[in-house]
Amino acid sequence: MALIEIAHLRKVYPGGASPAVDDLSLHIEAGEFITLLGPSGSGKTTTLMLLAGFEAPTSGHIRLDGRPIESLPPHQRGMGVVFQSYSLFPHMTVAQNVAFPLQVRKVPAANIASKVTAALATVRLGHLAERRPAQLSGGQQQRVALARALVFEPRVVLMDEPLSALDKKLREEMQLEIRRLHRELGVTMVFVTHDQGEAMTLSDRVAVFNHGRIEQLATPQQLYDAPANPFVAGFIGDNNHLAGVADGSGGLRCADGLALQARAATPMAAGAAATLCVRPEHLRPARDTDATNRLATTVVDAIHQGDHWRVVVRLNGGANDGQTTWFAKLAPGALPAGLQPGQALAMAFDPQQAWLFSA
Repeated sequence: MALIEIAHLRKVYPGGASPAVDDLSLHIEAGEFITLLGPSGSGKTTTLMLLAGFEAPTSGHIRLDGRPIESLPPHQRGMGVVFQSYSLFPHMTVAQNVAFPLQVRKVPAANIASKVTAALATVRLGHLAERRPAQLSGGQQQRVALARALVFEPRVVLMDEPLSALDKKLREEMQLEIRRLHRELGVTMVFVTHDQGEAMTLSDRVAVFNHGRIEQLATPQQLYDAPANPFVAGFIGDNNHLAGVADGSGGLRCADGLALQARAATPMAAGAAATLCVRPEHLRPARDTDATNRLATTVVDAIHQGDHWRVVVRLNGGANDGQTTWFAKLAPGALPAGLQPGQALAMAFDPQQAWLFSA
């Protein structure tokens, strides 16, 4: 049995044009790190608030260890919560902030000090116990918020965009810190973010949200290598897209007669509207031997980005002439010598590294 079972969950806000969460079902295993990933307004934070008990569902069920909890108040659900804004009390010391959940739960005073000390040691902040939040860096404040969520030893920790206010370097450091905590404590973590990099770094599984529904639930590698649809392909990593119709055998035909081969995500009848997606690292300058998926392009720009070149091209020919822009990620040694904007460049890709989706 899964630790958390969400079944047909729905949330409609008064006056809302559409449900914030729409018939959502999800099972979360004990000890799992699962990320709810999606753009703003996709329903991921609302789902987290429903789990935490800060919002009531319009319909559907949430079970923890098989017991319904949708009618329980937040403090009776046994879940730690870390908010985007940290929500630390400015007039309290670090130790007092961390102790607060224990006091709410009426833990005996004799036990509080040792639990606070242990929680602060877990996040490596024991030496700052007597400081106030204003005396801490953003990363230190976030660690205090984590300690406060962990101090009463919850089975589940919910995190709502906890790293979004940090700069890039600090955000990456905190990702490693959260990975360490999850590995050492074995606690179930549910993490909300719009940042695909965070999701790929932290998660055992990722649920990709869109319009209140889950588009795909899979491991980070599965999402990247085998996206379920164009939305997931575009949201996880970079992608080049081209519209046309299916030829009935895993290929795409464009209005100008261009024919390309790819892996079909689902069977498609000939003539059905389709979209081909290929990631930029799989697009390369064509070799003389390339006969399949050979594209005539014009170079728009070549930008050096440290470990690779970003080569921007326009597809030539017929209906696509000058209208479709793709880009490739090329290793420094793979860039054709003397490449200049306006130059013709034949590009190609392996059919097994491209996906064909129903449009």
